[in-house]
Amino acid sequence: MSSHHKKPGSGSTADLRQKLHNNNENADEQTPAIEETDVIEKLPYDELYKKATEAETKANQHWDRLLRMQAETDNLQRRAERDIANAHKYGLEKFALELLPIVDNLERSLQTSVEEHSDNSVLKGIKMTLKMFQDALAKFEVKQIDPMGETFNPEQHQAISVEVNPELKPNTVVNVLQKGYLLNNRLIRPALVIVSKANP
Repeated sequence: MSSHHKKPGSGSTADLRQKLHNNNENADEQTPAIEETDVIEKLPYDELYKKATEAETKANQHWDRLLRMQAETDNLQRRAERDIANAHKYGLEKFALELLPIVDNLERSLQTSVEEHSDNSVLKGIKMTLKMFQDALAKFEVKQIDPMGETFNPEQHQAISVEVNPELKPNTVVNVLQKGYLLNNRLIRPALVIVSKANP
């Protein structure tokens, strides 16, 4: 037998490496990958139920928190809008209250001038000035309350005294000492009045 013949099973180092590499690849192909579903399926039912319940509880808590935050945001927005609207509607209250005594004095001056038969030009001047004030107030939704002859309304009138008057129903306004005013239908000054009462 010639020395050039190889023994059975013998081979070069490169051939051995190639065979090992091929064997490793075949082993990888035969070994299935472990997936997450396999792990979950192997968990006991009680543990799976517990995890699902905890997850649902946390989701509900987050949802409730989100709803509360949304409600708080909506409330803050509505409150801000209401405050802005009130600022526009009632921002002139202090200024209007400063003007009302001027209107009161003009009305008293007009009444006195009529009673004393003052000069016609003076009456015209007072009437003109008073009307300008009244028009300016009305332009900004300031309305006068003159309840003469009306039933006493504690929400808009302030009774200074009572007066016996058998000709009128009780709680009728018999005299207006000072007229009241509303700003955008909100009372800023009550009317000062005298109210009738029945015979004692």
